[in-house]
Amino acid sequence: MRKTLFGVIITLVILFTFKYCGDKQEDKIVLQENTALIQEQIKNVGKLVVTEGHFSEVFTYKNSKAVFADLLEAEKKAVVIVNADVTIGYDLSKIEYEVDELTKTLRIKSIPKEEIKISPDFEYYDIQADFLNQFEAKDYNEIKETVNASLMKKIEASDLKSNAQNRLISELSKFFILTNSLGWSLEYNQTPVNSIEGLQSLKL
Repeated sequence: MRKTLFGVIITLVILFTFKYCGDKQEDKIVLQENTALIQEQIKNVGKLVVTEGHFSEVFTYKNSKAVFADLLEAEKKAVVIVNADVTIGYDLSKIEYEVDELTKTLRIKSIPKEEIKISPDFEYYDIQADFLNQFEAKDYNEIKETVNASLMKKIEASDLKSNAQNRLISELSKFFILTNSLGWSLEYNQTPVNSIEGLQSLKL
């Protein structure tokens, strides 16, 4: 009788051990699959160009210099029409993150700053220049620098950057939806993200 009871106990212990090891192995496989899925999602986002805009500007360029011992002034001027395409994007391939399998947490450490690209097209009209003050390469460079500075001010005053950030949040919300569906947590800059609305309140 004792031998039979002992045999039953041994059998139960073996079965329990196999089941426990099998469950642990299955949990490990699921964890690895979830980790790979999260990493693949981040990889798929890649480089994201979020918004585009167009600006036009009419710019009058004038330059004068004294000649003949300041007795005369030689002038040059031109009217410049600028049409510029502007792109604001976030290169999310540069995102810094950590996948913590122990706590099942995706930690986004930093997001790259937005990239602003200005592609201007210049058209010059009414170009006038005195013989002693002709247009040179430095004049055209100065015009381009002035126009780019003016366009940057217009971009800052427009809603392009806020629209770009809204698109960024839309992409980041994919991370929240994925981690939430897998039973994981999402953090940005050590701040837990508990909802999509919570992303909008973060200082990105």
